[in-house]
Amino acid sequence: MAQIAKLRMLLFSALGPAIAILLLLFFAAYAVLGPSGILAWGDYARQLRVARVHLAQVQAERREMKNRVDLLNPRRVDPDLSDELIRRQLGVVHQDEVIIPLN
Repeated sequence: MAQIAKLRMLLFSALGPAIAILLLLFFAAYAVLGPSGILAWGDYARQLRVARVHLAQVQAERREMKNRVDLLNPRRVDPDLSDELIRRQLGVVHQDEVIIPLN
């Protein structure tokens, strides 16, 4: 009976440190394998490269649109662009004209 009591006392005294070690192992594994862990850094770097390429494309499109808006400024409208837009919207083309679509 005394040995069972000693064994029970030993198990209860080891329970606290065992739980602490398990918690530490859990947090260490989460720090390595979790969604923001060490192994996720490679994926973040790849996503950043993709996002930078997409940003460059969007900025190029934005510059093109800004240029077009500047050409349509009411104070100094570009005659070629305005003629192109009017003809495209109205469908007015002479027989001897050749139209090269941009799209």
